[in-house]
Amino acid sequence: MPVTRSTGLLALGGIALAALLAVIGHLEVNDDLNPWALTISDFAVSDRGGVIDVAMVVLALATVALLYGLRHASPSRPRSGRTAELLLGAWVGGLLLAAAVPTNEPGTAMTTAAYLHRYASVIAFLALPVAGWLLARRPDLTPAARTLRALVLLSLALAAAMIWSAYPGDRMLIGLAERLLILAEVAVLVTVATSLTRPARGRVTPTRAA
Repeated sequence: MPVTRSTGLLALGGIALAALLAVIGHLEVNDDLNPWALTISDFAVSDRGGVIDVAMVVLALATVALLYGLRHASPSRPRSGRTAELLLGAWVGGLLLAAAVPTNEPGTAMTTAAYLHRYASVIAFLALPVAGWLLARRPDLTPAARTLRALVLLSLALAAAMIWSAYPGDRMLIGLAERLLILAEVAVLVTVATSLTRPARGRVTPTRAA
């Protein structure tokens, strides 16, 4: 099995596992928490060490597999391709930091750790859409370019909605906005991973010498 296809499948498996763990994490929270009014981080901090944190780590590792596949699919990359990989690395780092550093309990004052968690999340949420836009320029991802750009625009619109909710909107439906944003951004990863699992025009696939 070519490396690009196997890493694409590995990334898809990791994304699916992360999604399953996130759902379980929501179901296992004992507190009476409202998912539309509270963020995923609020759910995670109510059950520190729970499966939501594990889901974030799994999603980060799935992205690492995706990065490996992208590099193998196109060893000679333009500057935009390398920038996209750096941004995916920022997404990975943001996820891992947000998983390791807890936010504050809902309704309590923000701590230094909570601010670190918040800005790590912001970096991750902004890095991935820009990476997706740049990846849409790759010749081997041309069949998925329109889908990627549409998902990126949707992600940016949802990010703007979340920012509005967090500040002038008095956190109205911030949990809903964040969950829709995460779904859109994960869909970017799924689109790229799916493209790696099938041959695409412009991709150089190593062949074994006779």
